[in-house]
Amino acid sequence: MDKASMNDSPAADSDSLPLSIIIPVLNEAEEIYPCLRRLQALRKQGVQVIVVDGGSDDDTIAVATPLADQVISCDKGRARQMNAGAALADRQWLLFLHADTRLPVNLPDIMVVFNFTSSVWGFFGVKVRGAPALLRVVQWFMNKRSFLTSISTGDQCQFVKRAVFEQIDGFADIPLMEDIELSKRLKRQSRPLFVSAKAETSGRKWQRDGIWPTIFLMWRLRLAYFFGVSPTLLEQRYYPPEKP
Repeated sequence: MDKASMNDSPAADSDSLPLSIIIPVLNEAEEIYPCLRRLQALRKQGVQVIVVDGGSDDDTIAVATPLADQVISCDKGRARQMNAGAALADRQWLLFLHADTRLPVNLPDIMVVFNFTSSVWGFFGVKVRGAPALLRVVQWFMNKRSFLTSISTGDQCQFVKRAVFEQIDGFADIPLMEDIELSKRLKRQSRPLFVSAKAETSGRKWQRDGIWPTIFLMWRLRLAYFFGVSPTLLEQRYYPPEKP
């Protein structure tokens, strides 16, 4: 793991929010600025922000460096990157955030609940930013499914007590479905805390690849994973090779 930069983190004290936010990135120069800009008020309240780059060849690192407490580089792979960031975190709770996802603005109020729950992990409801009517239906089903099954995805900003995350050895080192696999293991630790306040995520994949093709693709991948298909093979289906 190579250190790209390290800024001084605001000192954690008894009044600080006991949270480390880990953001895995790869060529996210366009999204990382609005993502991190929104987190600056939280940093002033003691939240630690760690960006983990997987080998970007754009300006992601340059944009992120002045706006995060630590910016590091490691081998590409979302699970590996999030594990690398978690290894540097020093707050009680870890939260994993995608660069194209925005946390609710009232996160400090939400975190008050963390002190009164027996849950050691949880996730947020999700809202697709700028979603057409069909995607609003999709997001309703996503939220209902995750609430009923206690299985969440990365877009839902999974959070977990750092001690528990370390106890279960973090994310499995697999190229896809690491969020689903983590949910399954954390369910054995406690019921999740479902935060109804919604994280807002980008609809760029649906818009780029088409709503119905993306929906069908995700259903097929999740079903295949349920029946034991290798995450490596699923990754090849999710990220088909680019045409020359």
